[in-house]
Amino acid sequence: MDAGRDGWIRVPVGDDAARWATRADSRPVLLVVHNVTAATRLLDILPLFHDDLRVQLLATTPGSSAFRAGLAELFARVDVPVVPWEQAVRLPVQLAISASFGGQLAALSCQLTILSHGVGYTKKLATPGAGSREPGAGSREPGAGSREPGAGSAPVFGLSREWLLGEDGAPVVDALVLSHPEQMERLRAACPEAVHTAVLAGDPCFDRVLAARGHRERYRRALGTHPGQRLVLLNSTWHTESLFGDGGDDLLPTLLPRLTSELPADEYRVAAVLHPNIWYGHSPGQIRIWLDRARRSGLTLVDPLDGWRQALLAADVVIGDHGSVTYYAAALGTPVLLGAAPLAALDPDAPISDFVREAPRLDPTAPLRPQLDTLLSEHQPLPSPAEFITSHPGESAARLRRLFYAQLGLSEPDEPALLEPLPLPPYEPPSRTAPLRVATWLRGSGEVAVERYADPRSESAGGGEVHLAVHEDTRDPAHLAIADVVFREGSATDPRFGSPDRWTAEALLRYPHSSLVAYVTSPSACTVRTRDGQLLRLTAESAADPALYASVLHAWLAAGKAVEELISEGMTVRTGAALHSVRVASVRVTPA
Repeated sequence: MDAGRDGWIRVPVGDDAARWATRADSRPVLLVVHNVTAATRLLDILPLFHDDLRVQLLATTPGSSAFRAGLAELFARVDVPVVPWEQAVRLPVQLAISASFGGQLAALSCQLTILSHGVGYTKKLATPGAGSREPGAGSREPGAGSREPGAGSAPVFGLSREWLLGEDGAPVVDALVLSHPEQMERLRAACPEAVHTAVLAGDPCFDRVLAARGHRERYRRALGTHPGQRLVLLNSTWHTESLFGDGGDDLLPTLLPRLTSELPADEYRVAAVLHPNIWYGHSPGQIRIWLDRARRSGLTLVDPLDGWRQALLAADVVIGDHGSVTYYAAALGTPVLLGAAPLAALDPDAPISDFVREAPRLDPTAPLRPQLDTLLSEHQPLPSPAEFITSHPGESAARLRRLFYAQLGLSEPDEPALLEPLPLPPYEPPSRTAPLRVATWLRGSGEVAVERYADPRSESAGGGEVHLAVHEDTRDPAHLAIADVVFREGSATDPRFGSPDRWTAEALLRYPHSSLVAYVTSPSACTVRTRDGQLLRLTAESAADPALYASVLHAWLAAGKAVEELISEGMTVRTGAALHSVRVASVRVTPA
């Protein structure tokens, strides 16, 4: 195999293949990848071919999707031969697998299997006009011929004649994988000519999620969610009427900053999963720019390829729309609020339409925390999502491998068909460089209740004594000039900042308004220097943001109380219903 000047791998064909291949009898399986969204489902099923030297995997892209960004990086990671489409259609391939329609699939002369890349086939989507197709499509090109695509109501993507039949009236696919019999009924009503191609094989994506439910706490810790915190996950599918889109209420750009400023930072963790077409269509850099304020206030953007399922399992509540991720959340029994619900975009006969009609709605004009608290306290899972998402939970690996090997004319391996477990994401705590408005209440006996808001304008419901805590890397240096507490994170041996002793001494000189400064050196500890020169070490066994402990210490000292009481008795920090026992130790006393 040689890489040409265009970067594609040129795979020998015909007699040349026998001289090229070390295993000349391997049967090629072609993965047709339209975009990163569809690739996620193809990655789900790759383990079904593991350890079988009789199968050679190849990948290609027909170039028909408008959302091709990110494919080069994905191909590099999978690291199987990637061939240009014009060569792929000439290869002696026995089976092609795709997770989307479109492009010149009709040009493939092999067995063609198509899987859904979402929760079945639910959305209406106009087929491309005949004039827009690239030349070379064969007689099986979907949507060719009889009707004007896009006229009247758009067809249901993947279940209608426009997508399933070629201009000769024959099905484009040899096997159309469905996850539930209800999809078979809709297929029978919309395109009876293709019913014989349908195969009930479950949902490999949801099976991986179900298999990983026991690791929920691991995923929560990976996302920096502490015990007692609620993880709020926002999810948006793509299109203008999605939660992220500007064709409906244009809600998400204002909702994200509101969530991170209205919810107490230590009681709620906020993350977002955006559809790959959003992520790669606009570019990850542009998304980060658009959501910069929310990110500086603690929002985490979850990788839409690797991390979204783990985040879904970790979530306490999901704010979403009519996309598959929201429906998966509901199928798991997770409380869901719909921030966007465009029924016109959905097949009215699909179960997801019933879900969108029945699920509770977010009121964007009302305070957010009461809505979330009410949802969590009154939540009763809707039965429909869990019932209709798959009729064969846990069986997709066996059913899909049986199908693929029958199409290849090979006997199945002796080992059980298994999918890959969901990996553990890297640890990603929230990054808060936005100023924090901190409200505290002294409860006696060394206990202090505290609420921190990632917006200095936020008002806590219960009053309390208020101060301003600011990260040294804040965007606005003016906040550092008026901060009561200044903090930062770093290694205790980071040469850029010196030791915690040195940084705290220098920071008190830089920020003369502050009453104390804190250097966070681990997820459970920080070093604090007070204005009168006391150097203290604050540590806790329970996980929380150590900068929180520094603010509690400030409140304690501002109330005229002595630090010696905390050194001897420790202090108890209350965030909502969670209690954190914090040890206070004197490192040494020296003039600042």
